[in-house]
Amino acid sequence: WWDERVSARFRRNLQPTLTYWSVFFSFGLCIAFLGPTLLDLRCQTQSSLSQITWVFFSQQFCLLLGSCLGGVFKRTLSQSLFALFASSLAISLVFAIIPLCHNVVVLAVVMAVAGLAMGCIDTISNMQLVKIYQKDSAVFLQALHFFVGFGALLSPLIADPFLSDTNCILSNSTANASSNLPHIRKSLVPHHPGNLSHYDLPMKGMVVTRVSYAFWIMALINLPVPIAVFFLLYKERMVPCFNGSSHPLLSADELAMEARPVDKDELSPPLQRPHTAGGHDDLFSCCQSQNFRGASYTYFAVHVTGALVLFMTDGIVGEYSGFVYSYAVEEPLAVVHKVAGYLPSLFWGFITLGRLISIPVSYRMKPATMVFINVVGVLITFLLLLIFSSSVVFLFVGTASLGLFLSSTFPSMLAYTEDILQYKGCATTVLVTGAGIGEMVLQLLVGSIIHDQGSYSFLVCGMIFGCLAFTFYTFLVFFHRMYPKPSPELDEASPDKAAVPGDTGQYQR
Repeated sequence: WWDERVSARFRRNLQPTLTYWSVFFSFGLCIAFLGPTLLDLRCQTQSSLSQITWVFFSQQFCLLLGSCLGGVFKRTLSQSLFALFASSLAISLVFAIIPLCHNVVVLAVVMAVAGLAMGCIDTISNMQLVKIYQKDSAVFLQALHFFVGFGALLSPLIADPFLSDTNCILSNSTANASSNLPHIRKSLVPHHPGNLSHYDLPMKGMVVTRVSYAFWIMALINLPVPIAVFFLLYKERMVPCFNGSSHPLLSADELAMEARPVDKDELSPPLQRPHTAGGHDDLFSCCQSQNFRGASYTYFAVHVTGALVLFMTDGIVGEYSGFVYSYAVEEPLAVVHKVAGYLPSLFWGFITLGRLISIPVSYRMKPATMVFINVVGVLITFLLLLIFSSSVVFLFVGTASLGLFLSSTFPSMLAYTEDILQYKGCATTVLVTGAGIGEMVLQLLVGSIIHDQGSYSFLVCGMIFGCLAFTFYTFLVFFHRMYPKPSPELDEASPDKAAVPGDTGQYQR
């Protein structure tokens, strides 16, 4: 279902591509386990509910920080691979160490390390796939984000048999603690610990929990990932004992520019520097003043509007998965707790299914078209959820629909924005950072609004965020049309020429 050129390019880069996909599986495995296991971790650390939920914040904040810093390791392939090796190995170590954390502060520090590792994985894996495939990267980015969804589905399934059915701190102080446990488990919302303060659970007593086995199983499942990265380092002769040398990580158009006479490169006008200079820096390098010289306003506008679209759409993913259960159990729907507990699983299940479907679809459909379908679909779904707000059946249908439309937004937007910028600038770093900020900020915002205005505001907020995402996408399309096309002199060095049969398509160091 794809042409021989792309198939041959994939075969030439099979090992690095599979390695980056497997590393993103580690990312998904680590991002989804904390919610269902948090009550058992509360027992393990003998902390209050409000204290233990701040572990969410330490992970998410450091994930955002790691995403910003991930571009630091982009200069050479060896730096990128060693960063991925250290990050994936750190995730296995975190899984193994968590059962030994009997203090909530120590647990928060360990989860902060996991967040840093996840942020590096997020930025570097997206960046490297874009560098390898460039104009053909959309389908491979869709597959990359399928693996994070697969990991996010697998870790709660691994943890579920080992979760406590009753309160895991044996105490006589709260007789009804065990009856509240299933409801509390489903209503845990990241970054908004105040909504659990009215639940009274014992903090002292005998700890009875088997959740340690789940973490050790996940550590073993994740262990092949750093091994795969190590084998890629070995293949590229970058393991120190082989005296391998690291070379600058150049994109295909930079390699083409190197093959041209030097005087043409030196005579290129200053206004073209943003397009001919290497990009994909870390966020702090992107903000340096020399990167702004001679750049048109559309150069910045594409970065900003692309990041704002993902700020809204990833924010919707975070706030919807976090609060849909709380919305369902409140009036007027008043869904029973057990049934409402299926909604977040349904949402994430259809996100994973949508990412799987998007792999073949993205090869036949342009990224811009896919993003348009996604944001319009999100907008229409929220509109129908508002219209049929009293229907439990449509809440389930709308949740599945929303998961499908949101599933491919991030990889499609990344491929579209990189295509506009001719694979220069800082699109990957800026978009990953914008998505991470949106997921954290919008959950805090929606949690506060629901607390003050009631559960119906949950859908109103989603509708507003969907409208803003569509508006920012419209601006992005406008700036795309205004963005200067590459000059004929640079046409041979453009990414459009990077995928011709004459191009080696090899893994570039």
